[in-house]
Amino acid sequence: MMTPPALSSTVGIVAGSGVLPFSVADLLRARGVAPFLFAIRGFCDPVRVAQYPHHWVALGQVGRLTRLMRTEGCRDIIFIGGLVRPALSEIRLDWGTLRAIPAIAAALRGGDDHLLTGVSRIFERHGIRVVGIQDVAPELLMPEGSLTRRTPDAEAVADIAKARELMQAISPFDVGQGVVVINGHVVAVEDIEGTDGLLARVTRLRAEKRIRAKPGSGVLVKMPKAQQDLRFDLPTLGPRTIEGVIAAGLAGIGIVAGRTLVAEADVMTAKADQAGLFVTGLPL
Repeated sequence: MMTPPALSSTVGIVAGSGVLPFSVADLLRARGVAPFLFAIRGFCDPVRVAQYPHHWVALGQVGRLTRLMRTEGCRDIIFIGGLVRPALSEIRLDWGTLRAIPAIAAALRGGDDHLLTGVSRIFERHGIRVVGIQDVAPELLMPEGSLTRRTPDAEAVADIAKARELMQAISPFDVGQGVVVINGHVVAVEDIEGTDGLLARVTRLRAEKRIRAKPGSGVLVKMPKAQQDLRFDLPTLGPRTIEGVIAAGLAGIGIVAGRTLVAEADVMTAKADQAGLFVTGLPL
């Protein structure tokens, strides 16, 4: 196992939507490291972020963001939270962004992983190190084994194996990070709609009788893409994922341990146990 890098005394958190930016901030505080949030307008929760030292930034304000990071003494930053991939026309241009336009345009032409790695290089040129969740808050990563009382049966284990095989095969195409397999059949693959959209699609297919397998069978499997930059866009699950799995009539979730973020783990596990689902961390 690689030794996590020593962090600077203040770590910047570029905060998108959801609870994870605040979970990271709380864990840093508990370790004696000062968090400073750079809240992305239109995404970060304005009520929650008010409890932390923060600045608001718009998408694409590279110059403002790097300037504020230096002012606040943030030599290390982490990107965390939900964010919808922007069109180039939606990016707020400041002078720092204008200087970086060739790099931004090149990053936008690739898939999501290509985009995020390209963005990280822009910050690193300014002497700001981009770190990953495993360096900052490894407590938020899924452990190996089941979090729930229920564990996968033989049928679910077979479905998980098929899902992993498929995800490994399509990984070079930089598409989604999730797939649903029911009784050995690949039912749906995650696309631009994300995991919520994937599960909603399976729910609709069941309602339309396109899926005839009995409720309580089948799995959602989430895993990062091969060669993915693990500082960014790790698969994430939380209470909302459980709600989607319940609606989709699946038996449970398999996710790769140490490579998946878990939001509100206690709430998520309680929901899964109440519904009789399994949530299990898979070995690499």
